[in-house]
Amino acid sequence: MAKRVSLDIEVAWGDMDAFGHVNNTVFFKYFESARIAYMRSIQSMGADDTSFTPVVVSTRCDFLSPVVFPDTVVGETWVAKLGNSSLTMEYTLMSRVQNKLVAKGEAVLVNFDSATGRPRPIAEDLRSRIETDTPER
Repeated sequence: MAKRVSLDIEVAWGDMDAFGHVNNTVFFKYFESARIAYMRSIQSMGADDTSFTPVVVSTRCDFLSPVVFPDTVVGETWVAKLGNSSLTMEYTLMSRVQNKLVAKGEAVLVNFDSATGRPRPIAEDLRSRIETDTPER
């Protein structure tokens, strides 16, 4: 899978915890922001919104370095594996202040059919958008 989406994410003062660094749970919010930017980019290219309802079934993060305010992290995401009804997204977070990778992670998403409560195959038009190296807008 070639398409990658990058997003600048400003670290907010409220993202920090009592230990003076960004709380571990916030990294998942950063991943989510990158994931939503990715989903919007493939859907803005004509994908049928009603046929694709991704739900996160698992997620993980490797914390490589603490992040503190003020900073901007660059979140990058891409689809590393594409199944019949699921996909695995990988993430990286790069600190602009530290100029290094501060976290990496992944999430498995399943295309969910709310009518049946079961996974639904990913439509071919969307599959081709995910598989194609498309320039970001």
